[in-house]
Amino acid sequence: MSNIPQTLTIAGSDSGGGAGIQADLKTFQMQGVFGTSVITAVTAQNTLGVFDIHPIPLKTIQAQLDAVKNDFKIASAKIGMLGTADIIECVADFLKNRPFGTLVIDPVMIAKGGAPLLQHQAVSALIKYLLPLADVITPNIPEAEALTGIKISDTTSIQQVALDLQKQGAKNVIIKGGHSLNSQSQQCQDWILLQNGEHFVLESPRFNTPHTHGTGCTFSACLTAELAKGAPLKSAVKTAKDFITAAISHPLNIGHGHGPTNHWAYSRL
Repeated sequence: MSNIPQTLTIAGSDSGGGAGIQADLKTFQMQGVFGTSVITAVTAQNTLGVFDIHPIPLKTIQAQLDAVKNDFKIASAKIGMLGTADIIECVADFLKNRPFGTLVIDPVMIAKGGAPLLQHQAVSALIKYLLPLADVITPNIPEAEALTGIKISDTTSIQQVALDLQKQGAKNVIIKGGHSLNSQSQQCQDWILLQNGEHFVLESPRFNTPHTHGTGCTFSACLTAELAKGAPLKSAVKTAKDFITAAISHPLNIGHGHGPTNHWAYSRL
């Protein structure tokens, strides 16, 4: 049997190729792991916005999960866009009984252009059914606020939100700081709270670029890939931070709106 680490992304498809399963599979490939996928929705989107969303039938999602589980040895999996409460429950029910190793949840709620990617009633389902299964959760600031009902305004409130997410079941919490508390800040800070209570901050320069489509997907996919290779969480987070910083700071300049990040920039540094 192959000793190549195998990973899974459970997420929506992005026809523009910058986010969703497309970004995940590109990132997996660049980080030397074999990626599989379970598609939860097909979207019509590009760098200018999301124009249509077609949820995949539950029986087809279930069949995809079965197909991957029955044939691959998945070391880690990530969850991105699920969209509806029914899909969340379907995926959670499967994972409770047949887990795919370490689970990273990126709670995708809103697209870069502002289109909602998670139905309002699905937020409570995500909290109830998926958060208790999460080894790592990677919300940005607006997503963390939506999951906890706590407004993030300073370091104290960020720490409170991270603790609240742990109380809801997530073992390790990474709150991404791209949506800065200070819009004039030259630094982008991510806040990390580990299961053992250790907490730390990772910083990177803030780049003035519109080409940030799929940053959350790419960050969590790199994290998932590193965990599949056996990296300790702290090391995996740092690699994911370096990967997305390189992807943002070396733009491809594709599209007329929020362009995709550069998934091969990190390997070329």
